[in-house]
Amino acid sequence: YNDDRIIHVNLTSENPVPIKPDQRLDFSYSAEWVPSDVTFANRFNRYLDNDFFEHQIHWFSIFNSFMMVIFLAGLVSLILMRTLRNDYAKFQRADEDDDFGRDMGDEFGWKQVQGDVFRFPPYTPLFAAVIGTGVQLTCMVFCVVLLAIAGTLYIGRGGIINAFFVCYALTSFIAGYVSGSYYAQSKGLQWIKTMILTCTLFPGMCVTLGLGLNVIAIAYQSLAAIPFGTMVVVLLIWLLVSCPLTLFGTILGRNWAGSATLPCRVNAIPRQIPDKKWYLKPWVVVILGGILPFGSIFIEMYFVFTSFWNYKFYYVYGFMLLVLLILSIVVSCVTIVVTYFLLNAEDYRWPWTSFLSAASTSLYVFVYAVYYFVAKTRMYGFFQTCFYFGYTTMFCVGLALTCGAIGYSSASVFVRRIYQNI
Repeated sequence: YNDDRIIHVNLTSENPVPIKPDQRLDFSYSAEWVPSDVTFANRFNRYLDNDFFEHQIHWFSIFNSFMMVIFLAGLVSLILMRTLRNDYAKFQRADEDDDFGRDMGDEFGWKQVQGDVFRFPPYTPLFAAVIGTGVQLTCMVFCVVLLAIAGTLYIGRGGIINAFFVCYALTSFIAGYVSGSYYAQSKGLQWIKTMILTCTLFPGMCVTLGLGLNVIAIAYQSLAAIPFGTMVVVLLIWLLVSCPLTLFGTILGRNWAGSATLPCRVNAIPRQIPDKKWYLKPWVVVILGGILPFGSIFIEMYFVFTSFWNYKFYYVYGFMLLVLLILSIVVSCVTIVVTYFLLNAEDYRWPWTSFLSAASTSLYVFVYAVYYFVAKTRMYGFFQTCFYFGYTTMFCVGLALTCGAIGYSSASVFVRRIYQNI
C-alpha cells in the first residue's frame, strides 16, 4: 500500500486438503500489509512486459518498415514522374500530327481510356458503402490510438473496447457523408439502399459473428459469453447514435458534395477492354497487391496477436501509430502503381481493383493468423477454435475495409491528377 491506496495484492494458498462428498470445510485467511514506494498512478506498471514489447526486434521492425516506405515512395515517384513525363511528351507530339496519324493508332496507353476512366463501377451502392465504412474505420482507429497514447486506456477493464464503440458511433457521420456524396455523384436513385448498406454492412457482420460465438459460449457455460444487458446497450448505441448520424451524413453528402466535377467527359458506350498479359489481369493484381503492405506490418501483427491471445497488456501505442502511418503510405504507393499499370493496359476498371488490391492485405493477415494459431498458441477444441477465428475474421474484415478505402482514395487522387493535364 501507499498512503491510503492499495497498490497490489499477492494471494497465496497454504495447506490444501482433499475434498470429499458432504465434507465441511473451514476457511481462514490472514492479511499482511506491506508499505510500497510505488505511487497509485503507476500501480499498473508491474503488469507491463517491457522486455517483450520494447525488445530490439520491435525497434528494428519499425526501422525496417520505415526504410521500406522511403525506398518504395522514392521508387514510385521516380518511375511515375519519368514515365508520365514521357507519356505527356508522346501525347504532345501526337497532338501535333494530323488527324490521319491519330486515326492510325498513334495514341495508346492510359490516354485511350480517358472517356471511360471516370465511369462509375458496377454495384455502385455497395461500392459507396464499403468506401464510406472504410473511411469511417480509418478515422475511428486513428482516434482510438491517439486516445490510448494520450491516456491509459489499457488500465481500465474494457477501456479499449468501450473507446472503439464510442468512436465508431461518433464517426458514423463520416461514413454517411462519404458514401452519400459518392453515390450522388453517380446520379443513382438508390440512395436509401446505399445508406442502409453503410449502416449495416460492418455492424451486421460483427453482430452475426458475435451472436454465433455467444451461443457457443452459453452452450459451453463459459464466462466469455456477452451479458444480455451489454448487448442491449450496444444495440441502443447503434440505433440512437450511429444510424441517425449516418442518415444525417448521407443527406449532407448528397446536398453538399453530390455534384461530380470530372476532368474528362464519360462516353455513352463503354470501350471494349483489350486482351492483356496474365500478370495485368485484375485478379492477379488484387492478389499481389497485398504483399508489400503485409510485409510492413508483419512484425507488429505478432505483438498484437500475442497481446490479445496470450494475455499480455499492449501499451506501446506509439509503435502502433507509426505502423498505421507506414501501412497507409505503403498501401497508397502500391495502389497508385497498380492503377497506373492497369490504365496503361487500357483497362478502366480501376475502382474495384484499387480497393480490392489494397484490401487483400487482410488475406495475408488471415493466413498469418492460421499459422499463429497452429504454431504459437496451445488452443484446441471446437470452442477455442471458433472464438479465435471468429474474432480474427472481424479484425481482418475491418482491416480490409480500412486498407481498401485508403487505396481507392489514393488511386482516385492520382487518376484525377494525371487526366486533368491532357
